[in-house]
Amino acid sequence: MAKNSKKADKKSEDTVVEEKQVKSEETTSEKEEKQEEPKVELSAEEKLQAEVNESKDKYLRLYSEFENFRRRTSKEKLELINSANESLIQSLLPVLDDFERADQSMTEEADIKSVKEGVDLIYNKFKGILEQKGVKKIEANKGSDFDVEYHEAITQIPAPEEELKGKIVDVVEKGYQLNDKVIRFAKVVTGA
Repeated sequence: MAKNSKKADKKSEDTVVEEKQVKSEETTSEKEEKQEEPKVELSAEEKLQAEVNESKDKYLRLYSEFENFRRRTSKEKLELINSANESLIQSLLPVLDDFERADQSMTEEADIKSVKEGVDLIYNKFKGILEQKGVKKIEANKGSDFDVEYHEAITQIPAPEEELKGKIVDVVEKGYQLNDKVIRFAKVVTGA
């Protein structure tokens, strides 16, 4: 009896599988029939209109993406500008503290030599911080060649010596560079 029920189960399983295959064949044949239905041919004008609509859609999407990118970039740029000097200011705050301490010590009776040493220490500390941040002094010495890339001639005087003609006679204000970009030209007097 158990063998008969197993055979019956086997036959019923086979029929279920066959029915599923028939149904799947019917659905695929129905799909093929639907695909074979005649497509409505679009006129040339309708095709062009569809292409124009598609192009407009692409253009609008691209334009909105670009506008979002531009807004995001300007926002990031403003944030960068606002926080760009933060590290420099943090580096300079100890120098400010030193100047305040020096000012307090000058109000009290102190010997001039120790005050000068304190100011020299602050100057060296300040100069070191600027050098760490990329600031370099532009060399402009008496007798060196005048270079328009680094020097600004504020006046020209008759050369006191023949060899100083066309060269730097005096330095009025030192010039500085920040990472190889001139941020202040050296103001010099040249010999004529």
